[in-house]
Amino acid sequence: QVSFPLNGKRAANYTDWMKHRVDNPLGKAVYAHRMSVVEPVFGNIGTNKRLNRFSLRGKTKVQGQWQLFCLVHNVEKLARYGKLSQ
Repeated sequence: QVSFPLNGKRAANYTDWMKHRVDNPLGKAVYAHRMSVVEPVFGNIGTNKRLNRFSLRGKTKVQGQWQLFCLVHNVEKLARYGKLSQ
């Protein structure tokens, strides 16, 4: 485990600081919302689309590959759920 001291903060390191953030009522609400909104997207792209690692090199190319996977994810959502709003 790696820990970094926080200068001038109440917590001794980042781990304690994050524990404090997550353990209060607002932090619990934020992280509960994140688990239902953000995490499934990464799970879908990583598991179902099998993006375990990028096949290209360089920041620009990796960014383009990531955006293509996100585009596919969003198009699938539109194809599946887009008809509900009509």
